[in-house]
Amino acid sequence: MGSLEAGAIALAAAYASKTLGGRFDSISIIVNAKVNTDGAAAVIPGTKETSLEIAAVLGAIKRQPEKQLSVLASITTEELDQGKDFLKQKDVTISIDDSKKGLWIEAYLRFGQEECHVIIKDTHTNVVSITKNGQFIFKQDASGETAKERAVFQGDEIRIADMISIVEKMPWYEMEFLLDGVEMNCFAAEIGIAKKMGLGIGAFFHSLIAEGVLSDDIVNYAKMLTAAAADARMSGENIKIMSCAGSGSYGITAILPVYAVGKKICVSKERLARAIAISLGITIYIKVRIDHLPALCGCATAAAAGASAAITWLMNGEQRNIENSIKNVIGCLTGMIDDDKTGCGLRLSIAATAAVEGSLMAQRHLVVPISTGMIGDTIEQTIRNLGQVIHS
Repeated sequence: MGSLEAGAIALAAAYASKTLGGRFDSISIIVNAKVNTDGAAAVIPGTKETSLEIAAVLGAIKRQPEKQLSVLASITTEELDQGKDFLKQKDVTISIDDSKKGLWIEAYLRFGQEECHVIIKDTHTNVVSITKNGQFIFKQDASGETAKERAVFQGDEIRIADMISIVEKMPWYEMEFLLDGVEMNCFAAEIGIAKKMGLGIGAFFHSLIAEGVLSDDIVNYAKMLTAAAADARMSGENIKIMSCAGSGSYGITAILPVYAVGKKICVSKERLARAIAISLGITIYIKVRIDHLPALCGCATAAAAGASAAITWLMNGEQRNIENSIKNVIGCLTGMIDDDKTGCGLRLSIAATAAVEGSLMAQRHLVVPISTGMIGDTIEQTIRNLGQVIHS
């Protein structure tokens, strides 16, 4: 439910709160920079709040760690009011530890002289230790199954062609559950369009298609669904998302474009499930190699490449075509900041699309909000920010 980073912080706080019997008078959260960056701007489901502090407080109030990453589901008005009051009156802090890599979350909850400390590491639900008053009540090897799973995809002997071959030969009932992800993520897209959530990008594409400004083809349909689901997820709507590689954005990007093409060309459920399995597998394969990138940058590369490969497979492309589709995505997206001239035509086609769509969005009063990142208060400041990023 909602941002995985906020959900994981809430989960850590929920474990600590349950250990203390639901009693706490202060909360301290320590995360690494990546968790802070990826989760800070996301709206908490069922609220209009975006801070990681409120995520921690609501997780502690809920104290239902058994719900895992749905711990922030169904926040009541009373719970939200209680959380806001706690923030005003009590001690809640979020600190960043730059020395920690990957995913790192620590939650300290205190009540009088009692204290509980929870550590989540590597993946959003991987609790490696819980201590109460300095005594371990739970501890496991920090690497655990996560390291083994990552090793499978990191091995140099693993080839994309082999992964696809395995998916093609598997009994399809073993991947039928992936169609639940189609249903979840499509529902999120429907909500994003109907409520014009977030920036309203999905609703924007929907209206242009309805008006005949854009054609109802596989490209625009895929863009509409993917954007709309992201709009709903990041706006705090109370919806579930099937994630991939520890990210809801990855899951949306790896699943919905593949579904969009599958629907347009009328493939069977079995073939669609296999295509999605290919997309998710390739996404994870790439993701573990670019794990230092922020979630949205990675999703624009890894998940887009996985989806492109799966779409090519879905349309009966040969293995060479599948691998070339991955090259095209990586070359295009990374080439936007890399001065490689060989893929210029490809990148300029994307640039031309951005130019037209950027204008149409602006004319409908849709604009990227001012943030602590690239977009500044003025256009001049924004351009200066761009220069600083490129030269850093």
